[in-house]
Amino acid sequence: MERKITLPLTAELAGSLRAGDRVLLTGTVYTSRDAGHKRMCEALARGESLPFDPKDAVIYYVGPAPAPPGAIIGSAGPTTSGRMDAYAPTLMRAGVRGMIGKGARLPEVAQAMQEYGAVYFGAIGGAGALLAECIRECELIAYEDLGAEALRRLYVEDMPLTVIMDCHGGDLYKQGREEWLKEHGTAR
Repeated sequence: MERKITLPLTAELAGSLRAGDRVLLTGTVYTSRDAGHKRMCEALARGESLPFDPKDAVIYYVGPAPAPPGAIIGSAGPTTSGRMDAYAPTLMRAGVRGMIGKGARLPEVAQAMQEYGAVYFGAIGGAGALLAECIRECELIAYEDLGAEALRRLYVEDMPLTVIMDCHGGDLYKQGREEWLKEHGTAR
């Protein structure tokens, strides 16, 4: 099922999504990778606010390439999400409801997604130049010293994503493996 969805990612909207849904995402997303996640979690531990309002926010795990002349942003493909797994539950507790990246997540992240009503979207790795075409605005908002890993506010339009994990425990990676094993038998 393909759906057009517009952010913010409210609890109701997140609850309507299921693993395997294809979406075209429009709205504001924030960029961060492991260095930015570490700083945000340290700030929260000190009782400080984040550089953006985390309520119903979506974080794109990306370190975009520098923008070529005349462009808003350079190539902007997803990074491996597992590097953010140590920090993701803390950010979900703070209000972040969506994550965009690639690759599997730890069971602790899946559990936090169910607890906080969050969704994990998969973006196609290796398609950073094509994904960058969906980005209409880009603004540096914090941690400029981190370079490509600085926090940015992006406005995306019809970004093609797939719901990999939903807030009901659905996991496209597990479903795919189970279907394959059902069809082909156990691995030898």
